[in-house]
Amino acid sequence: MSTIWLKILPYIVALLLVACALFGAYHHGVSVTNETWQSQWNARDTRDAQAKAENEAAARVREQAYQQSINKAVQDGQRTIDQATADASAARASADGLRGAADSLAARLANSQASSNSCTATSRAAATRDAALLADVLKRADQRAGDLAAVADQARARGLTCEQAYDSITNIELHLFPNSSK
Repeated sequence: MSTIWLKILPYIVALLLVACALFGAYHHGVSVTNETWQSQWNARDTRDAQAKAENEAAARVREQAYQQSINKAVQDGQRTIDQATADASAARASADGLRGAADSLAARLANSQASSNSCTATSRAAATRDAALLADVLKRADQRAGDLAAVADQARARGLTCEQAYDSITNIELHLFPNSSK
């Protein structure tokens, strides 16, 4: 039996060498394939990181442009509101003069009634009451109109500010980022 083993031993050794060589070739192929895939994954990860950085930079640029346009709209709107407030103050001052004139007219009518004769006193008393009532209605109507005008002016200014902010953001989207979808 030992002679049979001696005869087949070179064949077994040759088979083992071939098996080891095949296993080594297989292992080398797997290593090369893994290295290839790993380098491709690393390249993909690098591209993803670069794309992320570019997208973040573009988002920062967009955000800064939005903020600048909104800040400008707010400043313009505040100037408009301040102007409306100043106009309302000027109108109130003018209206105060009108109210004072109505009060002095009512007072003159009341004083003229006291100095007149009794025949016309009754008719003058009625006219004085009517004039005082008219002066009071005029003062109240003018005061309310001034208040409503001030509110309307401020509401208009705020609406225009909002519209300007929206338009500026829309223009940023159209001009800076023409390929972006909303």
